[in-house]
Amino acid sequence: MKFTKISFLVLTAVFAATFTSCDNDDEASITNNVIAPATYSFERNSESSVAYSGQTTRIKMADELAAALKDDSLNEVSIDAMFAHVEGANNFSDASLNASDKSARSKVAASTDFFAANSTDATAIKSEFDGFIAAQANDVFPFWNNTATAGVAGQLQEAGGGSVRYMCPTGVDYDHAFVNGLIGTLMVDQMLNNYLSTAVLDAGDYRVDNDNDLVATGKPYTDMEHKWDEAFGYLYGAEVDATSPVLNVDQYLNKYLNRVESSPNFNGIAATIYDAFKLGRAAIVAKNYDVRDQQADIIKEEVSNIIGIRAVYYLQVAQNFLAADKATAFHDLSEGYGFIYSLQFTRKAGTDQPYFSKSEVDAYLSELMTGNGFWDVTPATLNRISDEISARFEFTTEQAGS
Repeated sequence: MKFTKISFLVLTAVFAATFTSCDNDDEASITNNVIAPATYSFERNSESSVAYSGQTTRIKMADELAAALKDDSLNEVSIDAMFAHVEGANNFSDASLNASDKSARSKVAASTDFFAANSTDATAIKSEFDGFIAAQANDVFPFWNNTATAGVAGQLQEAGGGSVRYMCPTGVDYDHAFVNGLIGTLMVDQMLNNYLSTAVLDAGDYRVDNDNDLVATGKPYTDMEHKWDEAFGYLYGAEVDATSPVLNVDQYLNKYLNRVESSPNFNGIAATIYDAFKLGRAAIVAKNYDVRDQQADIIKEEVSNIIGIRAVYYLQVAQNFLAADKATAFHDLSEGYGFIYSLQFTRKAGTDQPYFSKSEVDAYLSELMTGNGFWDVTPATLNRISDEISARFEFTTEQAGS
């Protein structure tokens, strides 16, 4: 990719991590020198101080929820119960998930920065995801074996004996729209607008406690360290060994970082994000909050790029199949629908703003659903939306769409 402001932030962070303070006091110089470890591995008193089990749990819950949206033997009530899991309820095949007091729904549109003072949008977004489940269960499952046509729910098989896709009357494959939308409203929102927020990292006495190495009660980490780890967990929480992530191990952000990394136009993004997480965590240990915040900004911008790139990618590739293979085209458009939905949870580095507002996102989705929805959408519309999305970022439609 071309040199961007993120490249500048990386260089700034490297400078901060490599050189000590200009202060002549040797002790201050040592304190201000931040050196990242080779892997995301941190210890206190010979015990790992890294913990993000709650994020791993929610990713596992979301994976089972994604599978449920493809099972027409289930109903709205049972899928809703998985989404809004209550401790002890037998909603999952994994007993540890059933025993958990966590749920995916409770963290949807729940970030401190974007939704603590915006309950109206938070409630609306949760309701929209409830609506996806209801529509899949009530408008698609009953017509599972029908042949889909414009205005009629059912199934279509991809050309050449490919996958069978199940869609609503407007062509939306709700399970993929839901999953990719959840990437934004759960994983990205919690990572960028909650755990990497200074309002969360510096909440209460967190900075004073971190300065004095005061750990959380009964834990080997400070509260600030833990908040940073929880952000890390929404990307790497499904990895068997997060000190050596392999990517593509869940259906969410981890998967699509792998997809973007695999593109020659964006190769290196995975290392940039991982290195920023390492250096930011090391900066917390070193009490260097300027370096911490620089790394948070790098993560915010690069993770936001993943959402923008994949939104454009799916709008572009869908055009190759619109005429002759609607099953494939509608599947790609459904993936794109979810990523467009996720744009409102992105974060411009150094600001308190997403790349796209909820009203802008709603307008795009409404336009895609005009008339018979995907059955009527045109390449001209997809290209215009793609170009408008790309223009907000620092990549081109051609780069993202290839």
